[in-house]
Amino acid sequence: MKTKILGLCLAILMFSCKEDTEEKAIVKREIKQYTIEQFMDNEAVGGGSFSSDNSTLLVSSNRSGIYNVYTFPVKGGEMTAITTSDSTSIFSESYFPNDNRMLLSADGNGDEIDHLFVRELDGTIKDITPEKGAKSSFYGWSDDDKYLYFGSNKRDPRYFDVYKMSIDDFSSEMIYKDESGLTFSGMSNDENYFALTKSLNTNDSDLSLYNVKTKEMTKVNENQSKNSAQDFSVDNSTFYYTTDDGAEFSYLMSYDLATKEKKKVIEKIWDVSGIGFTSEGKYMVVYVNDDGKNAIEVLDSKTMKPIDLPDFGDKSITSVGFSDDEKWMRMYVGGSNSPSDLYTYNFETNEQYKLTNVLNEEINADDLVTAKVIRFKSFDGTMIPAIYYLPKQASEENKVPAMVWVHGGPGGQTRQGFSSLIQYMVNHGYAVLAVNNRGSSGYGKTFYQMDDLNHGEKDLQDCVEGKNWLTRQSEIDGDKIGIIGGSYGGYMTMAALTYTPEEFDVGVNLFGVTNWMRTLKSIPPYWESFRTSLYKELGDPYTADSVRLKRISPLFHTDKVTKPLIVLQGAQDPRVLQVESDEIVAGVRKNGVPVEYVLFEDEGHGFVKKENQIESYSRILKFLDKHLKKENAPVDGETESTEIEIEETN
Repeated sequence: MKTKILGLCLAILMFSCKEDTEEKAIVKREIKQYTIEQFMDNEAVGGGSFSSDNSTLLVSSNRSGIYNVYTFPVKGGEMTAITTSDSTSIFSESYFPNDNRMLLSADGNGDEIDHLFVRELDGTIKDITPEKGAKSSFYGWSDDDKYLYFGSNKRDPRYFDVYKMSIDDFSSEMIYKDESGLTFSGMSNDENYFALTKSLNTNDSDLSLYNVKTKEMTKVNENQSKNSAQDFSVDNSTFYYTTDDGAEFSYLMSYDLATKEKKKVIEKIWDVSGIGFTSEGKYMVVYVNDDGKNAIEVLDSKTMKPIDLPDFGDKSITSVGFSDDEKWMRMYVGGSNSPSDLYTYNFETNEQYKLTNVLNEEINADDLVTAKVIRFKSFDGTMIPAIYYLPKQASEENKVPAMVWVHGGPGGQTRQGFSSLIQYMVNHGYAVLAVNNRGSSGYGKTFYQMDDLNHGEKDLQDCVEGKNWLTRQSEIDGDKIGIIGGSYGGYMTMAALTYTPEEFDVGVNLFGVTNWMRTLKSIPPYWESFRTSLYKELGDPYTADSVRLKRISPLFHTDKVTKPLIVLQGAQDPRVLQVESDEIVAGVRKNGVPVEYVLFEDEGHGFVKKENQIESYSRILKFLDKHLKKENAPVDGETESTEIEIEETN
């Protein structure tokens, strides 16, 4: 099966060293403050499928205000709009292997019920998975380029079966039926081996191979560990997977399909988060989660030696993809202070082309802040990693307020990628400390499991200790520190205001869980294979665990909230239902506490439409200016500037 090599949009932190003997001059430079409209005029571009003749790339972009599909000439030039939706976001999946038809996907305004669509050569668009209420996902193309594979829960809402669809008449047949929550995770090119995973808990999973011809099911892992299918070799002889068996971090293993012999292939000091082969197997792409950033290697598959990649100075390659003939590579290149631009590279000519300039030309990149990785000691001695953004105008003489940022999850990780909201807040004088509290991924399985069945307790204390770290920084106003987060981070925001009501001065809750019993009982049916694992980590709402779940649910303790709060929610959210935010707002308002509520009727779990992002981010900043800085917010559209001293080397 020809799979898509996916990249994570992440950034690398670069350090520069100066000799003590160098002369330094102190100069003053104006740091301009930008409006939210200017920040949101940055363009987000994703994907990048090469056409069969390598002339164009198929991408997704929010240039129009929501995501639509576009094509780019492979050597650069004007984007051509393929779709022009003004309501539902549409994303590119892939060009068809042998013609310029396009595979697209879209859901219903954030309801996560994705369908697959074909854009025909005459421009018409057809839904090829039209079953109402069924969710479909593209898995890849057949080796002979005559079929596409996709997963769908149309037969049973709980489970995803695998289908093979003809690209001529779009007729399909089921080739794998899931009746026990075994998740399809890959297939050999000859369709004889299926990789299947069974979730045991939120870290560990069993990995098995199913032989279609012999009907034999073989368990790959021997011990309980985290096991993830990665890819099959092009010649169908070898299966590759990552595991953390006997180790803190995941490493790459090979499995000989004939002899069942296993060998360790690649091990790093961090998680090997994924690998994939190019279409003809010439290259292996390796992704490593390196302390919150994506490190990418492209290896020659025969020698297993890295090939030379283009050098982008203080920016890093965050994602790559290849043409079917392996002559072209596309790359996304960016940093924590720069959204990722799209490049192409030709292996035959060694020529490189920059296709996008996504940073708004009105924004001076030097005014944006580069993330810094720090670590602090928590209440019990555990070292907690965090990503720190300090405004350039901050100093001991000009102390700034700060926000503790908490990622989603549980089990997520804040990485060193570009965030318009974080840069907007920092640009307007707020330091941001993104805490990767215990239970975050990327720092080893012991750290990952440290918050199991104690959510809202020890992980919350990590966030409080992050606040305490901020108070010790000479550039921070320790009397003005708030907390912000989305999804699980929104829960942590509410937990902080509820259970440690005097620690933080304000809270920003983006679609956060407030009633764990309801959330765990109402998770989407297509999470069925993961339900038991989620209950093991958080608690089973149908057992005695419900006592603890009620105790850690902020909704039942709103009388303790004393600090100003803003809540933002999408009405179509299938994960954190609107009622969660409705009820927490009503409960806190009974205390006479300032509460703002921003509801978007056309968004789901996260806001993807530019007009809604502009509204939500501007409301957040105005709220912080009023209740944390305790000053009047600037008039909309008004830009300000701050003069700062910068050391420059002569």
